[in-house]
Amino acid sequence: MTDQLQVNRATFDEVMLPNYAPQNMVPVRGDGSHVWDQDGREYIDFAGGIAVNCLGHCHPALIQALQEQGQKLWHVSNVWTNEPALRLATKLVDATFADKVFFCNSGAEANEAALKLARRYALEVYGEEKDQIISFKQSFHGRTFFTVTAGGQEIYSNGFGPKPGAIDHADYNDLASLEALISDKTCAVILEPMQGEGGVMPATPEFMQGVRALCDKHNALMILDEVQTGFGRTGYLYMYQSYGVEPDILSTAKSLGGGFPIGAILTKNHIAEHLKFGTHGTTYGGNPLACAVAEAAFDIINSPEVLAGIAKREAMFREKLEQINEKYNVFSTIRGQGLLLGAVMNKEHEGRAKEFIAASIEQGFMCLVAGPNVVRFAPSLIVEEQDIEEGFKRFDKAVARVVAGD
Repeated sequence: MTDQLQVNRATFDEVMLPNYAPQNMVPVRGDGSHVWDQDGREYIDFAGGIAVNCLGHCHPALIQALQEQGQKLWHVSNVWTNEPALRLATKLVDATFADKVFFCNSGAEANEAALKLARRYALEVYGEEKDQIISFKQSFHGRTFFTVTAGGQEIYSNGFGPKPGAIDHADYNDLASLEALISDKTCAVILEPMQGEGGVMPATPEFMQGVRALCDKHNALMILDEVQTGFGRTGYLYMYQSYGVEPDILSTAKSLGGGFPIGAILTKNHIAEHLKFGTHGTTYGGNPLACAVAEAAFDIINSPEVLAGIAKREAMFREKLEQINEKYNVFSTIRGQGLLLGAVMNKEHEGRAKEFIAASIEQGFMCLVAGPNVVRFAPSLIVEEQDIEEGFKRFDKAVARVVAGD
């Protein structure tokens, strides 16, 4: 075995494209809600790989699934199917509204497939004039050119040339805004039940039910992007289940693999039949390694004790954040659901969310932003109580540092 190449944060600037600006610390090892960097310093992780590490780092059941499958079959392509993919698809169908599943590798690919399926369904059932897609301002659906254009943040889609057409954006949580855009030419409405990158903003029940009704009225498909909210994140296997509203197509990724790259769309039979042989594909989608890990994650998350425990942990997070806010008066509100929560900056601290992230790293604590005004928390769904206590002690010190620098 050759000596391992020594690398550090400076190596990133030498060999990587500059589309990211990673923190100076380089994580090298994780266990549960703990991470260690190259210098051996320990951090409490409430970022979760941006709502990905749903069972924390290196969960024994996921390690076992990966090791066992790694000794059997790594890849065969979709010229063949494989047992882990079939088992995972069966469990997803049995636990949701769906009849059929398509596997891919990421949330962006899942949303790309969902939008392509919606367009193909509308074309074949209603004709070529029914092509309009309606999304919402401040939404985020991925970084492919189709999905980034559907996303409602032009900062991500501008500067790459002509954009895919027939995509419009309404105001989130505003039924009148959607009603002004939707018509019988609309093939699909795509929305997140809680906008993640858009500031951790949940849809109201009235809005979600109203979107469903308008889609039904105009024979448009309702696509729910549950890439960030799905797979237990909000205390339900999928967040749509908390609204009593069923989508026509649902996209899922992030937590689906517990840290192993995988995505999927779920849909009904009468829609699925329009993605005929040869109309769409993926080299790695349904990979046996990914599906084996995702199945192990599913078996843990889709259990009454784990889902019930998320609500208990949410209450603890909210209590700790309110206590910090009583001391320092930096947040206007705490919003979100389950273990996807956002602390919104008040007027005195608008635009300063990144300062709280930088100060947190100094205190051995990992969290996220959701735009310039929201500190976002997306920890392990089974984060232990003592880690919640310790994590917020560190975040308290970080907030104190930021406030002291005012």
